[in-house]
Amino acid sequence: MERNDVIDFMALEKELQAAITADEKYKRENAAKLRAVEQRVASYEEFRGIVLASHLKPLERKDKMGGKRTTPWNCHTTQGRTLQDEATEISQEKTLLQPETSAEFYRDWRRHLRSGAERYKALLQLGGPKLGHLFQTDVGFGLLGELLVALADHVRLADRAAVLGILHSLASTGRFTLNLSLLSHAEKESCRGLFQKLQAMDTPRPTKEGLNQEEQGLEEQSGGLQDEERLLQELQGLYQVN
Repeated sequence: MERNDVIDFMALEKELQAAITADEKYKRENAAKLRAVEQRVASYEEFRGIVLASHLKPLERKDKMGGKRTTPWNCHTTQGRTLQDEATEISQEKTLLQPETSAEFYRDWRRHLRSGAERYKALLQLGGPKLGHLFQTDVGFGLLGELLVALADHVRLADRAAVLGILHSLASTGRFTLNLSLLSHAEKESCRGLFQKLQAMDTPRPTKEGLNQEEQGLEEQSGGLQDEERLLQELQGLYQVN
């Protein structure tokens, strides 16, 4: 067998494990949704809480009655590690956010990205195409709203095109309409506010008369700006904020 035909079993195993993890998460959350519907929960927040807690397992008697603890209560007292070491490690993990699956993204989003600014930066770092690939099957319950809130709270004029690309990719993911309908009231308001900010960033462009050479060069990019406006109008319909 030629060298080019050698199979990377480690890569295949990693890919298989990631697929299994994502499939288990999907089945677990879907089962939780069905249970919540059957229980006729009183509010959306209760429904969301049931789904987000679907990965938790009930404590056994040994866990509550003095069972052996393998993890210290105060992780900062671990011998050989300092607060600075842990801060450096967390900082490196944030910088190197490169999830290959939706499960890895969800884990890093929850574990390492606590502030809205960190989450916004991570979304820009990954970009629309990458996010669309990660969530091509489903964004995941509760996550779409958190993504929209992070974008709404930190969007800037310089990032307008990138944010539009992210919104377009998210709108192309599986079960997008369902996830959109499950947004909380606050998340829907953030989504509406995000589009208002994007719309306000559409500043009037000067006409070609009286423009110098540099300004004329910028004006040649107006076709791209017109494309942004068409995309924005399309997204307003998809996100139901018209």
